[in-house]
Amino acid sequence: MLRLVARLLAFGIVAAYLVSLTTGVATADTKCQKTDATTGACLITVEVPSHPGKPGDEGPQDTGSGAACYWDGTSQGISNPPPGPVPCESADGYWSNSYHCYISAVTPPPLAGDPAWQGHRPGDGAIYNCYQPQTGMLIMIWAQDPPPNSGTGPTPREVAQIAVKHMGLTAIEIGIVPKPGANSIGLVGMPVWMWAANPSPHSIGPITSSASAGGMTVTATAKLLHVTWEMGDGSQVLCKTAGTPYKPAYGQKDSPDCGYNYKLSSAREPGQAYTVTATSSWVITWAGAGQTGTIRLDGLTRSAQIRIGEAQVLVD
Repeated sequence: MLRLVARLLAFGIVAAYLVSLTTGVATADTKCQKTDATTGACLITVEVPSHPGKPGDEGPQDTGSGAACYWDGTSQGISNPPPGPVPCESADGYWSNSYHCYISAVTPPPLAGDPAWQGHRPGDGAIYNCYQPQTGMLIMIWAQDPPPNSGTGPTPREVAQIAVKHMGLTAIEIGIVPKPGANSIGLVGMPVWMWAANPSPHSIGPITSSASAGGMTVTATAKLLHVTWEMGDGSQVLCKTAGTPYKPAYGQKDSPDCGYNYKLSSAREPGQAYTVTATSSWVITWAGAGQTGTIRLDGLTRSAQIRIGEAQVLVD
């Protein structure tokens, strides 16, 4: 007579890998570099890599910063030339996004009583030339303070980064079977399912936000490109979807889009468990100031520990 015993050698526990495993969400924390001393909340800093997307990830490349100085005549009802970057300096002065023209001081300044002073006296503010090469228009303007020099302001990418911070992007919540914890153990060779639990626009996108600075408004949209799962045994699984949550009805089937099979037990690992880490990679497209670009964002990470045992067949 043959007697089949599923024996978890690593833990000295006799158990079978039940196909009626219930789904579970890992209790894990996003890696936090800084904590708000007042609220205790994790402050996530958005860091944009200087390099294009990782080789082989099939994602769009990072496309740079854009130009800080731009022309946009839509507020004047001018559609040609279309909005776009312009040199920040020219023989006509420095460019101001706020005024949509090149600025230079009028020298010598007009005499007192000149209409250009708009009722102000010499010394109260100053008179500036405002030259718009797109239309050939040259006017004199009065300003209390020098019009802002957009060449010293932020780039569209930097404004987009402000919009990204407003999104509150987070790492995914780890959904995985077998469940994390000492009371759930998987078996070598049996399917492991991984997915983004409790998905939201903040964890998998898409999510859109806008920000304004330096006389420009930029709108950014973030989408999850993929999740890289470090399985703790030296293997990596790249999932291009948020994964499919496991249901008992699936039995011992492999995950259709995000799964793994361990070849060794976790008996020799610290705590006799594999540390599984999910790292989100995002693609953020931005548009504003007559320009567009792409930001690649990586590094939002969560981890969980799961236990994998080894089944053994005993023959009487």
